[in-house]
Amino acid sequence: MGKLFVIEGVDGAGKNTLARRLVSAWERDGLAVVRVGFPRYGRSVHADLAAEALQGEHGDTAGSVHAMALLFALDRKDAADEIRNLLSRNDIVLLDRYVASNAAYTAARLEQSLDGAAVEWIRSLEFERFGAPVPDVQVLLDVPVALAAERAAARESADAARTRDAYERDGSLQTRTSAVYGRLAETNWASPWRVVRADVDPDRLAADMFNQPSAEPKVTR
Repeated sequence: MGKLFVIEGVDGAGKNTLARRLVSAWERDGLAVVRVGFPRYGRSVHADLAAEALQGEHGDTAGSVHAMALLFALDRKDAADEIRNLLSRNDIVLLDRYVASNAAYTAARLEQSLDGAAVEWIRSLEFERFGAPVPDVQVLLDVPVALAAERAAARESADAARTRDAYERDGSLQTRTSAVYGRLAETNWASPWRVVRADVDPDRLAADMFNQPSAEPKVTR
């Protein structure tokens, strides 16, 4: 069974760049690696509905914190068997965003902290009820929120097809989300975490992640 790794961080943190560097490092060591990004836009009806809602479609759906969280959670529920199959055939499965993203953004939208009801609701919903595989290691790419916002805006300017959604345009939400992410990492929520900066050495991080022992067995429903 392969290892399940996750990269988390606010919009514009640089998760895609770090993911590419980690994959390169593992592949140089001869490991079989596959990446999956969440939400799975273009592959999941739930992810596409969420994206459309954040662009103003589907009435007041985007205004409901719990409705949006359920759409993102259902995307992962539909992907759970795929992830387990990938783990059975690869050394590493690397996810760009996962359950912690839902916990952080849901709590932040409700202006709750780690100890609020939202984080526990997401954990119980996704890991227990929906049977999402538990990660071996979660990595928080911790960059200043202002810098991440600049990157997200620059990405939008460079690509006409990449319009920022309502979450990405909300600087206050991004700040609160970053704070919740920090607490999730501090408490090793759901599994071991590592907090890294943008200048992290990807080769060293790749080795550290691969050698990290699992804290608990994966959910295998």
